[in-house]
Amino acid sequence: MQQNQITHYTTLDTIIGELLIAGDSHGISLIQFPEEYETHEIDPNWQHSKTYFSETVAQLQQYFKGDLKQFSVPTHLSGTKFQIDVITELQKIPYGKTCSYADLAERIDHPRAYRAVGSANGHNSLPIIYPCHRVIASNGGLGGFGGGLKIKKALLKLEADNCKN
Repeated sequence: MQQNQITHYTTLDTIIGELLIAGDSHGISLIQFPEEYETHEIDPNWQHSKTYFSETVAQLQQYFKGDLKQFSVPTHLSGTKFQIDVITELQKIPYGKTCSYADLAERIDHPRAYRAVGSANGHNSLPIIYPCHRVIASNGGLGGFGGGLKIKKALLKLEADNCKN
């Protein structure tokens, strides 16, 4: 998050546990899964706000009900150009579908950089909005996931179940 910006945060109870959401006037810049709370402390300068993220919360609630397939909230990404290219490309993976790290590397014109794509995926500070859970290993295995494989499986199942409707 940028300096000189007031950072706001809120939490949201979901089917995968309580999410931490944070951001500033540029948009949301952080969504953290429950397991990550052990390594992330809320900055004492952050301001708690239930209303600041009302649209983000509403869209996330619709997503978890299976009613929303694409997000339209303002976001503020940070990272290297490569990381941002990878993270931005994640939104092009259709709801309920997956692609491999190698496929994603091809899509951003770095076909041999599948390991770097995996690393960039791991730096995605806005999972779900930028659906890194949809990226799997070339052999069909789940690969890794910052929120833990239990959450990755739950998100993939949620989407698969809602594609049947």
